[in-house]
Amino acid sequence: MKTFILSLQHLLAMYAGAILVPIIVGTSLDFTPEQIAFLVTVDIFMCGVATFLQVWKGTGIGLPIVLGCTFTAVAPMILIGQTKGIGDLYGSLFLSGILVVIIAPFFSYLVKFFPPVVTGSVVTIIGINLMPVAMNYLAGGEGAKDYGDPKNILLGVITLVVILLVQRFTVGFLKSIAILIGLIVGTLLAGFLGIVDVNQIGTAHWFALPQPFRFSTFSFDFGATLVFFIVALVSLIESTGVYHALSEITGKPLERKDFRKGYTAEGIAIILGSIFNAFPYTAYSQNVGLVSLSGAKKNKVIYGMVILLVICGCIPKLGALANMIPLPVLG
Repeated sequence: MKTFILSLQHLLAMYAGAILVPIIVGTSLDFTPEQIAFLVTVDIFMCGVATFLQVWKGTGIGLPIVLGCTFTAVAPMILIGQTKGIGDLYGSLFLSGILVVIIAPFFSYLVKFFPPVVTGSVVTIIGINLMPVAMNYLAGGEGAKDYGDPKNILLGVITLVVILLVQRFTVGFLKSIAILIGLIVGTLLAGFLGIVDVNQIGTAHWFALPQPFRFSTFSFDFGATLVFFIVALVSLIESTGVYHALSEITGKPLERKDFRKGYTAEGIAIILGSIFNAFPYTAYSQNVGLVSLSGAKKNKVIYGMVILLVICGCIPKLGALANMIPLPVLG
């Protein structure tokens, strides 16, 4: 029971990120609610697969690391999906994953050339580029009849305030799920205001296995591949910090071969994610905090979370439930 509770904590800590990325990307690419629900569930499923690849010593670094879809890829996926098409998006992701696997043995030598000030600047720029998307969602979604309605703005502001208050005045596990708490509070408030669509939950299936190439087969574009390869490199640099942190927490020293296996696992995760029309994956830092706080440093806790992710990723109703979040709350 203790292992189950610890595994569930890890799932909740990364859940907000795992559902936000597919909802943002799917909405921006004009996916139907049914398609977005699938996108959410397949992403949760693939988070489990990617995490297993990283935690299992045979394929990954062997530390209690959780992999989730990276926000670094959100803006490029939206841009390439809108301008090049879904086929180029996933085909280019596939090629970028192959490139990551190829460079993995050499990348550990290059990490010293990317100090935090460089990676931090890149991530900040990505966040700034996402601000127009957030503002449109906050107003109710571009083209919505109630676009700019004060009710939408109020919902978004309340959600943001809740997140900031939880982040500022709580500690430990509650602080790590501040975004999830904000989304739940905002969605409940939106329900009272009558702007939550629950119909899609009733029509969603209880069980369905992820399908490869659900939205599109591959086509390839050199420019898009280069963009996703750069995104992958930034994610690898971010993951390197997680590797070092967990190495220190668990007392397991890392050698260059361990970094190679970690990078290779992330490359394979990108390849598999593209095949199942999901996302590229990176190490989630919020779960590092949980390892430190709980003192549970054994991989079995993460294996338990992997099982929970895989189970949840086969329940489309959960994807439909996540897709109920109104755009102002998401914004």
